[in-house]
Amino acid sequence: MKSKISSAGSFLFLLGIASIVLYFINYTPTLLAWLYDLDQTLAWAIRIGVTVLGGLIYLASKKMKD
Repeated sequence: MKSKISSAGSFLFLLGIASIVLYFINYTPTLLAWLYDLDQTLAWAIRIGVTVLGGLIYLASKKMKD
């Protein structure tokens, strides 16, 4: 169970990082197209929030494992 939580955290973290990187190279993936339609401040809050949340979930699951 903990490995699934760790995987979900990793996925969210990588999704957030990918969204940030893709924004700067002006590439819009289909999965994240809705994010580009939002207000820029809200879109950045979501990008950063997903990244931080994913990192926290990953770290918490690793800590629980030890």
